[in-house]
Amino acid sequence: MAKIRRIKKIRLHHEGTTTLRLGLAALVLAVLLLYFFVLPLSCAAFWAAVAVLALVYGVAVNFFRCPIRLFEGGDTENIVVAGADGKVVVVEEVEENEYFHDRRIMVSIFMSLTNVHANWFPADGTVKLVRHHNGNFHKAWLPKASTENERSTVVIETPAGEEILVRQVAGAVARRIVTYAREGEECFIDEHMGFIKFGSRVDTYLPLGSEVLVSLGQVTTGNRTVIARLHPGAKGES
Repeated sequence: MAKIRRIKKIRLHHEGTTTLRLGLAALVLAVLLLYFFVLPLSCAAFWAAVAVLALVYGVAVNFFRCPIRLFEGGDTENIVVAGADGKVVVVEEVEENEYFHDRRIMVSIFMSLTNVHANWFPADGTVKLVRHHNGNFHKAWLPKASTENERSTVVIETPAGEEILVRQVAGAVARRIVTYAREGEECFIDEHMGFIKFGSRVDTYLPLGSEVLVSLGQVTTGNRTVIARLHPGAKGES
């Protein structure tokens, strides 16, 4: 599917608008309180406190970055890209019991607080299922987080008829998962699938026989890193 390639840009995600505005107001208020009631302008402690507050706000701004990325790897047929920035923490064959009820290859990417938390569709296709599950808030890198934590599940059917399951998983700090995918709609690499606020992971379940192209500990870039190639005939293998 042809796409027009444009110069990449970076902007702030709309999911962070309220948080960043309130944070900036709190930062300004804190500085004013320090200046008028606690520390004089000439005091080194005042400037140290301002620097710490600015650093904390800078981390929040970094968290809500919203890069505009276009996949530059050529043909997207049979390609699965990383759905998030982060680090690969799981690459293994598992039993997927929510939708497939058979064995799949699971590739899990953990997002730290310093990563962009926008999520991308990992493949071109049609959205077959979108389902939200309430749950716990275990640390996102724990294995049980994938099935016990609050999560959102998206199933994509590729043009070749293969199905991929993508799961947004909340972490110990994350308290809100936003999913833009809608059942029946077409989806494409380069489009945002959703957003998770503060520390989380994205699991991708691939058909057996897929060629995994990432390894444990590898750093991924959402919509850029190719995590797997789907082989014709992989649908339904177990």
